[in-house]
Parts: sequence; structure tokens; C-alpha cells
Amino acid sequence: MSKKSLITILTTLILAPALIVLTWKFNIHYYITGTLMVILCMIPFFISFEDRKPEARELVVIAVLVALSVASRAAFIAVPMFKPVIGMIMIAGFAFGSQAGFLTGAMTALISNFIFGQGAWTPWQMFSWGLSGLIAGFLSKKGLVTGNGRVKEAISGFLIVLLVVGPALDTSSVLTMLAKPTLKSAWPFYVSGFPANISLAICTVLTLVFLSKPMLEKLNRIKLKYGMME
Repeated sequence: MSKKSLITILTTLILAPALIVLTWKFNIHYYITGTLMVILCMIPFFISFEDRKPEARELVVIAVLVALSVASRAAFIAVPMFKPVIGMIMIAGFAFGSQAGFLTGAMTALISNFIFGQGAWTPWQMFSWGLSGLIAGFLSKKGLVTGNGRVKEAISGFLIVLLVVGPALDTSSVLTMLAKPTLKSAWPFYVSGFPANISLAICTVLTLVFLSKPMLEKLNRIKLKYGMME
């Protein structure tokens, strides 16, 4: 396993969850946690530049993707739990790899919550949305989705929301609203959250079906032209 892969695993799958647990256990303010989360997810992203000197325009592309993802969430502000934001984050991961996908997801959650409201749930959203981009980048790198048609991308999006993003956000509700969570007191949160997760998963599927192909065609041209990311 390469050094970049090890650093990505360490920061996104070990340090980031540990940071969230510390937030809950010691009641650390979510703004502090969000800032530390951004720093963590930037580490593997900039490690991807290890062998070459990045140009500002490469960072601008990621900033634009974050802005588009934030806008996609804000545009559906009147429709609860039916937002294309996860699909947009996954497209960033498909195009530019796991590190860029995780950074796009985490930054999108933090920035868009200045519109939707910050709270103890913000670090959980940053982590879970970042994971959707990270997993999308991994699947793309392994050739499991991108290049095999929009159906596999849509299926992967549905499963990521249902198995990763949704349960993580339900867990944040459990830890935020229950002083001493137990299996008996926690399971209603997961059951009640399932319809919302299904709604978000369907919206993610529709986003990937209609937007992944045209967006990836343009993003891949940019990536090849400037030799960006992974």
C-alpha cells in the first residue's frame, strides 16, 4: 500500500471518526470540530500533490465543485431530505479521486450549513458526506463504476446513502438527543430515519443518472489537460 493511501486511511477513517467521538464525549464546540475536520481532510488532498507542483487553477476546480454542491443543496431548501448534494459530491470523487472527494464532501457540509444552520450534527455531516466522495473515488480508481455506465454509478450512490451517509446521520441524532443511548432507546431513531434516507438515496440516484455523464466528460477533459489529482 502506498504512503498516500495509508495517510488517507489514517486521516479519514481513523482520525476523523476519533475527532467526532471526542466532540461528543467532551462537548467540544462544533465550530472547533469543523475546523479541525477541514484540516484533517486537507492533509491527504495535498499529499496527492507530493510528486509535482500544483497550480492554482487546479484548486479552483475543487472550489467550484464545492460551490456547485452547496448550490445544489440550497436550491432544494424547500424539499426536506430530497437534495442532489450527495450525487454532486460523488461526481467530484469519480473525477478527481478519494482525497478530493472527501474534501469536497466535508467542505460542502460545513459551508452549506451556514445556510441551513450549524450544530452538533455538522461534524457528522462533514464526515459522512466526505465518505461518500471518498468511496466514489475508490470505486472509480478500481474501475468498478466510472466507464461502466450510469446504472452502476446510480446503484453505488443509492447504497452509499443507505448504508453510510444515512446511518451516520441517524447516529448523530442518537448521540445528540440521548444522554445515555442504549440499543432499546436508539433503534427508533434509525427506523424513523429510514424513509428520509430512502428519499435522499433516490435523489442521489436521479442526480447521478442525469448529471454524472455530462459533468464527468467535462471534468475528465480538465483532469487530462492539467494532469490533476489521482
